[in-house]
Formats: sequence, C-alpha cells, structure tokens
Amino acid sequence: MIDVKHLLQQTIDLKASDLHLVAGVPPTVRIDGELKSLPDSGILTPDILAEGLKEVLTGEQFERLTVNKEVDFSLSFGEKARFRVNAYTAKNALSAAFRRIPMEVPEISTLGLPAIVSNFTTLKQGLVLVTGPTGHGKSTTLAAIINEINRLRSCHIVTIEDPVEFVFKPNKSIISQREMKSDTHSWQVALRSVLREDPDVVLVGEMRDFETIQSAMTIAETGHLVFATLHTNSAAQTIDRIVDVFPQDQQSQIRMQLSSILEAVFSQRLVSSVAGGRVIAYEVMLGTTAIKTAIREGKTHQVDSIIQTSLEIGMSTIEHSLAQLTKQGKITIDVAKEWSLRPEELNRLVRGSI
Repeated sequence: MIDVKHLLQQTIDLKASDLHLVAGVPPTVRIDGELKSLPDSGILTPDILAEGLKEVLTGEQFERLTVNKEVDFSLSFGEKARFRVNAYTAKNALSAAFRRIPMEVPEISTLGLPAIVSNFTTLKQGLVLVTGPTGHGKSTTLAAIINEINRLRSCHIVTIEDPVEFVFKPNKSIISQREMKSDTHSWQVALRSVLREDPDVVLVGEMRDFETIQSAMTIAETGHLVFATLHTNSAAQTIDRIVDVFPQDQQSQIRMQLSSILEAVFSQRLVSSVAGGRVIAYEVMLGTTAIKTAIREGKTHQVDSIIQTSLEIGMSTIEHSLAQLTKQGKITIDVAKEWSLRPEELNRLVRGSI
C-alpha cells in the first residue's frame, strides 16, 4: 500500500505543482513544468492505487469514482496546503492528479503581473477573461484579483468552482464559495441561481460549454462583474471560441452582446526562467472602442493589430511580453520562440527597442 499523505507532503516539500499517481509508473511530481519521479518510490499497481486512494477519498467520493469513472474534489492537507484532485480511471485502473493550491492567496504584485491587472478590480460590471493552457496559473491570477476586490471593496462575491481551490477569508467583502456537487448539482443550476443571491462580483471557474458561456454573458449583461477562465491561447482565439459555440443564426447577436460586455482578456503563460523556476508572459486586450467594433463586425483578425498599436494604454501582445523578458535576461531567446505565436514579430522586437 502507498501512503498518499506522505506523497502529498513530499509534493509540498519539493514545491511541486502537481502529483500524479498512475498505474505502471512510480509516483510522479511536476516541478517548474517538468515531470520527475519521486525518489525511492516503487512502481504503482492498480491494487496499491485503489487502496491508497481510499485513504483520501470519502465514501461518497469513492462511490462516485466507481460509478462515473472520474470525480473532482478538493482536499485540505492540514494548514500546509490544499489540493485540487481529479481521480479517474485509465486502462481499468484508478489514477489521480493532485494540483497543489497554496493556503495563502497571493497578491497581484507578487505574481509578476502587469499593473493593468489591478484595474480589473475596480470595474463595476462586464466580463473579464483569464485564458491560457492548463497549469499556467489562471486560477492563481483570478484568486489574486478576487482577493484584492475583497480587500478594497464592499461587495458580495460569489464563486462557482469545480472544485473550490483558494479559500478566501472575508475582509471588506462577503464571499460565498460554491463547489460543484457539494454545494450545487450543476453549473446550469448554480449560474441560474446566482442572480437571486444579490452578487456584485461572480467568479465562474471555467466557461466550459454553451450553457456556462451563455449564462456568464447574461450575468455580465445584467450589471454584474464576471470573471472566468477559458482554455484559449490569445484574445482573438477567445472571441472566436465564444462566438463559435453558438448556432450560426445567433452569432451576429452574440457578437453584439459580447462587444458590449467584454472588458478585458488576459492570456498568460508560465515560461522557464534562466534563474530557475518560471516567470509569467502575457497578452493583454482591453475592451476599447476599436476592439468592441472589431468584435461587433466579426473582424477578429484585426484584434492582434489593435493590441500592437495600443501599448501605451496597457495592452500587450505575447511577443512584446516575451521580448521584454528576453531583454531583461529573465528568459532565453529559445524559450521566447517556443511560446511565441508570431516568431517574426518576436525577432523584430528583440532586435529593436521595445
């Protein structure tokens, strides 16, 4: 049998972001984006895994895992950390991925985020999206934003998450954190109910399908400030993803609606640093008149150009951010090229003055 709690402690000690338990390989952690087997750990077998997972799952969670073949939940590990857990079945064997969530909610200033992100906390209504690949800090960025609102404004903040990650302590605001399955039966029900809960700010853990996207847009349109995540790589791709999820005959109306509520898209990557660890590279799109016109008229191909010519008001392309990091000696040019969407533009910025 494996001692899962001991493995979680090792994950914390190594400052790893994730722990993977998969049959046929040793327990594996992800450190600064790289997977590494834990030392002195044997190969996991299906039986060993099943017994070990029973140690950290409740009876109800294990039953849901058995019936549904997967289950999401959060796990408190004393006062040291929390974990977002997905237990699942692979080749008829139980497996699990544990994402480490720090107990302390970080501040915007400590994450290497641009100053413009603090401006999102002062908005009264609209939609702000944080996008990027899995494991690149979207939840952490949103937590820092929500916590700053909590610290500075008197609001009712409602979060809908699957599962709850960072746990907020009420400050100037009151906060209702709702976890899927534990506190609500579905995204659709929770999002429909949220308007009856007198919210000022709503955090939607992920806009994952037609229903959640439609509901989040409606909440923003009715005078609330909505934060959400999407797994997209750029602002232009984010706009297209939202519009394309709707039927063709509704897309013109959706572009109109989106243009009226979208306040910002912040797309981020965590890239390997010269000094070790990772640093954040980002794209920022703000909902200016030019951006809103491009969205409304279906000209999302113009979004990149608008961002490039709007640096003075806080917008930034991912290439501009990568070039800055390169010139500051924080990342290598090879790393910058790996994450660039437009390598020619990156080369121009690195050679010239930013």
